[in-house]
Amino acid sequence: MRFKLRAVYMLPAMVVVAAGTAGLLTSGAAARTDAPTHRAETVSKSSTGGDPSSPISYRHLPTSYIAPGRVLFESTCSSCHGTAALGSAVAPPLQGLGPATVDFWVSTGRMPLANPTTPPVQKAPRFDRHQTLEIAAFVSSLAPISPDYPKGVPSVDTANANLSEGNSLFVLNCAGCHTITGAGDALARGDFSPSLHNATSTQAAEAIRTGPDQMPHFGPGNLSNKQVADIVAYVTKVVQHPNNRGGVFLGGIGPVAEGFVGLLVGVGGLMLIAFWLGDRA
Repeated sequence: MRFKLRAVYMLPAMVVVAAGTAGLLTSGAAARTDAPTHRAETVSKSSTGGDPSSPISYRHLPTSYIAPGRVLFESTCSSCHGTAALGSAVAPPLQGLGPATVDFWVSTGRMPLANPTTPPVQKAPRFDRHQTLEIAAFVSSLAPISPDYPKGVPSVDTANANLSEGNSLFVLNCAGCHTITGAGDALARGDFSPSLHNATSTQAAEAIRTGPDQMPHFGPGNLSNKQVADIVAYVTKVVQHPNNRGGVFLGGIGPVAEGFVGLLVGVGGLMLIAFWLGDRA
């Protein structure tokens, strides 16, 4: 009789533990899809915004990119944004936002949209690296770039970045939406913050400087190039490649996963002990 009671208690417990652990270990892996790779692209002169010691240089796109970029833009983007990128009822204007804004949206696959009513999500880009920069060059040629937006495509040197400072800045400015592990999270009114696990250093810097979608726009008056580089280094070196000192990845969704495991194993174990003691009484 006692053997049968033990079997009744142990079998469901083992199933719950196995299912919960498997779910946690696989949830983060699903979010970490391989980021698309791009071939290196040679562009014209670059600048560091007047500071030769700056860890971020902004590459200015050559004028030879404008004509082919116009052809690509008119065939794939103008139906929503207009031929002069002045926007429409279904798409915002792009004039004055600079090449970094366009490069972010197109290189992450968020644009162009097949259906303008669907939310933009990260996916494999439609254009290769060269075509993406051509589109960015054309849009940037249409109007003067706003002073708060980069005049080129950023290239970030994280070799001497301060990861501790990057962590502090990330927690203060980014973790509230993207979560402390960079996995992304739901926001108000059906919006969401995307995962950072596949972002390149250029895309991370572009997002900070241009503020895509619901994200705030951090201009030079908010964060210096050094601070942006520190955040980018923290994202690409720590968030994307965590040191799992506990030995188990736990899905990469932060302390919620750890608390769940603690409750499942701890409380579940105590319940099994209580059942076992009651059975022996």
